[in-house]
Amino acid sequence: MDLTGRVAVVTGSGRGLGLAYAEALAAAGASVVVNDVDQAVVDAAVERAGGATIGVAATVGDTASAERLVAAAVEAFGRLDVLITNAGILRDRVLWKMTDDDFDDVVRVHLRGTFTCARAAAIRMREQGHGGRIILVGSPAGQRGNFGQTNYAAAKAGIAAMARTWALELARSEITVNAVIPIAATEMTRTIPAFGPIIEEAERAGTPYPAWLRHDEGLGTVADVTGLITFLASDAAKGITGQAIGVGGDRLALWSHPAEKSVKFKDGGWSAEAIEAEWDFEQETYGIPAPKGQ
Repeated sequence: MDLTGRVAVVTGSGRGLGLAYAEALAAAGASVVVNDVDQAVVDAAVERAGGATIGVAATVGDTASAERLVAAAVEAFGRLDVLITNAGILRDRVLWKMTDDDFDDVVRVHLRGTFTCARAAAIRMREQGHGGRIILVGSPAGQRGNFGQTNYAAAKAGIAAMARTWALELARSEITVNAVIPIAATEMTRTIPAFGPIIEEAERAGTPYPAWLRHDEGLGTVADVTGLITFLASDAAKGITGQAIGVGGDRLALWSHPAEKSVKFKDGGWSAEAIEAEWDFEQETYGIPAPKGQ
C-alpha cells in the first residue's frame, strides 16, 4: 500500500510496537517523525526505520511536547497527514497498593498524551484542509479490564471513548479517528506467565509461535499488527472512522461499542424492591480471559 507523500508522527516509537509502526509507514513511502524520551533511542530508531525519517526526543503528555512533534513534521516535510498515539508506560499495582503517582503518571502519558497530541494534530490537519488520519492505540485491558491495571485500563478505555467522540467532531474535516487494539509479543507480554515461556521458547528455537497462540489468542509478532496501521493510514480506509479494531497473530477483529444488552420497563419507575424482584439479567463477562492453551 503506497503512502508516498504522506507525513506521519508516531509517538512512543523508539522501540517495540511503536518502532514497528514507524518502520511499516516508512517502508510504505511515508515520511515519519519518530519519538521517544531518550535521544539515543530516538537516533537508533531513525536509523532503523530508514527512508525520510526524523526523530524528536520528548516526553508525551504536555501540550508543549505535542505541539513540538507536529511542528517538527511540518518544518521537515511541510505537512502532517497521520498521527499514531502509541506512547505509554506501565505502573501496575492492585487498587489498594496503587499510589497517586502510579495512577497520575500512567493517565498523564496515555490519556492526556493522546489528547494533547490529537488536539495539536487536528488543528494542523483542519488548517491544511485535506483531511487526515488519527490512529489511537488502545488495549484489551481498556476494553475488558485487567487485574492490577486500574490506571492503564482506565486510560485505554478513555482512549476508545475519545476515538468515537473525535470521529464525530472531525467528520466534516474528513479526518478519520480509530482506536487500534493490538496484541503482540512485546516486553510487556513476556511478563505474562501464560505467554512468556512460549514466546521465549519459540524465539530461542527460531520457530513460529504455536498456531493456537496466533489463532485462538490472536498473539503474534509486532510485525503482525503493522498491516492494520498502514491500511488505516491509507486512502483505502477513508470510510472507516469511530471504530475499535483488534489485530494480532492471525486475528483481525472489530470490537463492539458499549450498548444496552437487555432492557425492562415498569410503569412509574423502578423501586429497589421491584429491581430485586425482577432482576434476571444475564451479566456480562469482564477481565481478559485466561489463555485456552493447546
